[in-house]
Amino acid sequence: MRKYETIIFDLDGTLLNTLEDLKNSVNYALANAGMPERSLEEVRMFVGNGVRRLMELAVPGGEENPDFSGILADFKEHYKEHCNDKTAPYPHIMELLAELQKRDYKMAIVSNKFYGAVQELKKLYFEEYIPVAIGEKEGIRKKPAPDTVLEAMRELKSTKEDTVYVGDSEVDIATAENTGLDCIAVAWGFRTREEQERAGGRIFADDPLDILKMV
Repeated sequence: MRKYETIIFDLDGTLLNTLEDLKNSVNYALANAGMPERSLEEVRMFVGNGVRRLMELAVPGGEENPDFSGILADFKEHYKEHCNDKTAPYPHIMELLAELQKRDYKMAIVSNKFYGAVQELKKLYFEEYIPVAIGEKEGIRKKPAPDTVLEAMRELKSTKEDTVYVGDSEVDIATAENTGLDCIAVAWGFRTREEQERAGGRIFADDPLDILKMV
């Protein structure tokens, strides 16, 4: 007997490896403003709380920097054009989604990435499998608040009892907890297993296909 009917996935670091494209857009915006570039490792640690927070951490002085608004706008414009230059699904993700679809699971994406980029990447990669995708937008609190996850569940007509959340970061673990959902943490994403364990992660998938045994 299966444990869940609905699976809600985080996007960056869970379904897609977007790190190189994020780093390149961060560094494009910083270079435009004459600021030092950030390393891949720095950007890895900055992501997870939406693009504004990413750029607050990347820009010297954060929001207090007088050039912050322009740098954020440059990042968004560049990333919109280049969000798929090096991005790709992690190995076995597409096989996982195909098998879940075959077994009639309901699926959604919930991300702190800005709404337009989430829709673009969903259309490019997951249109066939995942009907609902929610990104950061005005009027609804982003993760770790439960709002976007609850919105996805409403659209799918799912209950908390039959839904599991899958993500790769401390934000995802907190989101699942705040929503009252079970959480599967993934070991291939932007945070290490150890980082996620410190954040309260308890159930781990080492490979996407492991999830089939967990749901």
